[in-house]
Formats: sequence, C-alpha cells, structure tokens
Amino acid sequence: MYSRLWLDETIDNNNAVVTNNGFDADSVLLKNAVKELTTINAVSGLNISLVKCDREDLGKEGFEIEKNGDVYTVKANNENAVLFGTFRFINMIRLNKSFDAPVKEVPVSPLRMLNHWDNMDNSIERGYSGESFLFKDNDIVIDDRTVYYARVLASAGYNGVVINNVNVKQAACDLINERFIDKVNKLSELFSSYGIKMFMSLNYASPIDDPEVSSADPLDEKVIKWWEKKMAYIYSKVPTFGGFLVKADSEGRPGPFTYDRTQAEGANMLARAIKPYGGIIIWRCFVYNCRQDWRDLKTDRARAAYDYFNTLDGDFEDNVIIQIKNGPVDFQVREPVSPLFGAMPHTNEMMEFQIAQEYTGQQRHVCFLIPWFKEVLSFDIHAKDAKSDDTTVLGVVTGKTYGNALAGICAVTNTGNDYNWTGHDLAAANLYGLGRLAFEPSLSSEEIAREWIVLTYGNNEKVIDNVTKILMMSWPAYEKYNAPLGIGWMVHPEDHYGPDPDGYEYSVWGTYHKADHFAIGVERNSTGTGYSTQYNEPLKSMYEKPETTPDELKLFFHRLPYTYVLKSGKTVIQHIYDTHYEGAEDVKKMSALWQDLKGLVPDDAFERVTKRFEHQVEHSERWRDVINSYFYRKTLIPDEKGRPLY
Repeated sequence: MYSRLWLDETIDNNNAVVTNNGFDADSVLLKNAVKELTTINAVSGLNISLVKCDREDLGKEGFEIEKNGDVYTVKANNENAVLFGTFRFINMIRLNKSFDAPVKEVPVSPLRMLNHWDNMDNSIERGYSGESFLFKDNDIVIDDRTVYYARVLASAGYNGVVINNVNVKQAACDLINERFIDKVNKLSELFSSYGIKMFMSLNYASPIDDPEVSSADPLDEKVIKWWEKKMAYIYSKVPTFGGFLVKADSEGRPGPFTYDRTQAEGANMLARAIKPYGGIIIWRCFVYNCRQDWRDLKTDRARAAYDYFNTLDGDFEDNVIIQIKNGPVDFQVREPVSPLFGAMPHTNEMMEFQIAQEYTGQQRHVCFLIPWFKEVLSFDIHAKDAKSDDTTVLGVVTGKTYGNALAGICAVTNTGNDYNWTGHDLAAANLYGLGRLAFEPSLSSEEIAREWIVLTYGNNEKVIDNVTKILMMSWPAYEKYNAPLGIGWMVHPEDHYGPDPDGYEYSVWGTYHKADHFAIGVERNSTGTGYSTQYNEPLKSMYEKPETTPDELKLFFHRLPYTYVLKSGKTVIQHIYDTHYEGAEDVKKMSALWQDLKGLVPDDAFERVTKRFEHQVEHSERWRDVINSYFYRKTLIPDEKGRPLY
C-alpha cells in the first residue's frame, strides 16, 4: 500500500493488557490510545495502565510515564494528553529507553503545526513527493491513508494541521460552503480524534465574489456581516474546527492594503468573527512588494515583514497569531533570523519553517534541517520588554518570553502521495524531527536523528551510525555547494532548483547579489538599505560592520571585494572555491556511507535512496562547477589549489 514511515506494523493477536483509570471510556481519543496499545508489535504482552490525574505541572498536553513492577503507567490530565503519552510510550519501548525513573514530557510549544500547500486538483505548490493525498479531482479524500497520516502526526507530537494551500485556488473557496462542508467536518473529526486541530487556509477576498458585498474592505459593514455569518455557519457544521491561516497582500493577492487598511485591521475583522467559537486566525507575515526594480538600491525585500508589522504591536486581537518566517527572505539554506521576533512584545507570534525543501534540494538531495532550525530557535534575538530571562527566538515563539498563551512552531510540510510519503526516504527525518523539536526542543539534533533512525530502520548499530552521519553532514554540505556566505537565490527562477547564479539578478522579485568583477553582496547596514537597523542591540551593531558580522552571513549584510579576508583566514573568492569542492566531496562520502548499508535496510528503501544519491552526487558537482566557474569568469582570480574552474 505505502511505506510505513516510522510507525510500527500492527499484528492480529496483541495480548497487551490495558486498563483505564478515570478517562472517559466513550472518548474517541481514549479509544484510539487503547487501539494503539493493543495492535502495535512493540508493546505486545505488556501490562499498561492509563491513569487520569489532576496535575498542574502536566498542563493540557503533558504526560508522565513510569514503571512499577510489571505495570507501565501513562498519566495525563485528559484524553488528548494520554493519546500523546501513549504514542510516546510506544516509541520509548521501541527505542529501548529506560523507565528506571518517571519520564515526564510537557510540550514546550503550545501549537505544533504542519502547513499543507495542497490544492484541490491534487497538485501541491512546492511539493516534491507526488501529489496530494488530501484532495483529488477537486474533492476531499478520506481513506486509510488519511487515518494513517493522522496517526503519524500524533506520534511525532503535532497538534495542528492546515490542509490547503495558503495561495487559495478558486476551487478551495468551496471548502467553507455547503458543497464540501460535511466532508470538511469528517476530516476535522478524524484529525481531532488524534489530538490534532484542523485548520484551513482562507481566501481573504472571498466576499468580493458575493454580488451583494463586492468588497473585502475589513471596515466595510457588509464585509464584517458576511464573515460573521460565514463563521457561524462553519462552526455549526464543523464544531472541532481550529481556525484559519491567511495570506493577504502578497505576490498579487488582495488584502487590507487594497483598501488602505492595516494588516491588523484585516486580521482583527476575521478574528472578531471567529472568536465566539473559540477559533483563531493565523496571519502570515509574508507580505512584501513583489514587484521591485533591480536598479533601486534602497528598496529591500528583507525589510518588508518588519516594516509592515512592527508598528502594529498591540493592535491585534488576542486570538490572532502572526506567523513569521524564520528568516527575512524565503527559506534559504542560510539567512539571518527575522528581526520581527524581537520587536512585538504585545503580539502573539509563531515560527514558520519549511521542511518542504524548496531551496534546499527539493527532497532529491538529502538535507536534514533540524540543526538549522535549532540554530534559529536558540538564537538570542534580545527581545525587547521581555517578561522572562529567555530572550531567544524559542522563548518568543513558545510564549515564554512575553507570557503569551497563543504561540507556536509550524512548518510547510514535505508529504505527498508517493509510496514513501516524502519522496526521499531520508526526508521523513525532517517530518518527524520538526514535531519532536517543537514538543521537546532541548533534544539535540543528533538525538532526534537517532530516534527517527531506530524507529524507521531498527536497532542495527551500523545503520544507526551511518545514517546519523549522513543526516548530520547533509545541511552543512548543501550550504557549502549552494550560494555562498548567506547570499542565497542562485537558483533557476522557474522551479527554484539547480544552479543559476544570475537567475534572479535582474528579476522583479527583489533577491539580488549584485556581483560584478570587483565585489559581491548587498549593503544592508545603516548606510545601505538599513535592514540591519531593524535588530535590537547588540545585534544591530554586530551586523553594522563586516568585521563583526559572522562569516556565514557576510554577503547578506555587506558588499565586499573578492579579496576580503574572512575570519577563517580565507579570501571570499577562495572560500567560494573551497566550500563548493568540499560540499561535492561530502556528498560522495554520504553516498558511500549509504552504500555500506546494503542488506541492512529494506531492499526497496536502499534502492530508492541509492538513486537519490546518484542524482545528488552529479548535481552537487554541477553546483560546484557552475558557481565556481561563474566567479572565476567574473574575477579572473585563480584557485590557489589549482583545481579546474572552466
């Protein structure tokens, strides 16, 4: 049917003994927890007690697992939490974890969400693992795979999912209408039965199509009434619904700016309409002027999110969360942390990552992104007016820094209807890893990697060691043969894949490197575009000068001659030559590590990953040669090591 990801196979005769102590026996959540315990191989024959407690330290979704004699106990405050605890218990058994002391886990991030960019015609925008399994032929799909997917998300600790593309196509507008509302309810109930709130992306301009309204002005009384009526209808039909994700005023999509209104006015209109039903509005901050003149040296796409939102702090309703991309541009392999995370103490915020590898190899290259995400989350953004000592990005997006109840971490997902779900078998490590990271961010990247490997391939030490090495090498390797020193964007504009150093250079998308034969980079300090001034101190001063800017971001913040000497002691140009050669060599090493596992992993998985590595080896060499030759032709500066530059 399809690859089983990291969930264990079921058996017909599990003789585990499960007792319920205090939970609602009729709860579908409790029934699903018991079903997992009585059908999973790993816990066959065990004696498990599910105990309802009343402990403030466990919160809404935390749990405690302990062993007393031959009885394993999973304690939680409610059915939702005990289901998460059940999945964790099963995984811990499979991971051979010790229960010598009670194991308590309480999720750090209140909302842990995946954003699908699925369209109802079963295409996926920026999808690299087949087509949608949620939609087909402009209809909703609910089948065995959908159920399995809900289990997958719960087992990794997710509690939210957005089912459709933020760029809402016309067909998807019917998701909130009578045509599909019953199926929407069934899908929402399915996810809810595994502790997951279902959200949808919303076409902000929907009232325009109603001839009695013909507007989307958030201050227009007709528009307000239209949405109030619509929200009442949706929740009367879909009581388990979580709310809406909204993208407006970006890449040609109408929004509040169309009517000379603020982003807060647009979000608040929807938030007030949905608030009586406990719903939330997640408002995407990917708002920028997408038609830019490349000859304009001051307009800077990187500035946009901060410029549009920071002055609105405190203006948003309390059931609005603004969703901010990890960096100021667009999911590049390296970019600075968005300064907006440190600028809005009176606003609910959540992190938007992307595990769909749009700019990081599109699931044809292995690129384990969890180390990158951990760097972002641990970054001290020096958040202003903090209410706690934690001024990191993690503190902000989990609500700790400012005391916000609504906060979270989400990612654009990497799943599709491919047999193995994620195109590249090893890309599933990102799907699992993001859920674990959002639940328990104190885990190291290597710990998360090893968990996924054991759950997927078993306990063979050679498999664990080799795949761990591959995963931990993969993001640094990709960065090496990709665009250098944080500059980004040296890809084909049409599909965002493959080396094209000048592909975006004269485009309207505002993503430039401005390389000539003297220098490369964009001056983003106070005398340039001013982007660096958006940060709080001491970051503002750090990014002001090349000598204090970290090497990996040098060209993002500064325009530098190729002979500029980095902290590493290398010139910019030699760094480019060396890293591109090193990156391609790293891919060969990763490929060899995989080849060494023949016969130790399932044959079909081995062959699939082998084919992906064959492509990655060739493609990394193409990246190496195209980028290095481009800069050699620009500069005529030879490689100190005498390697071919074509």
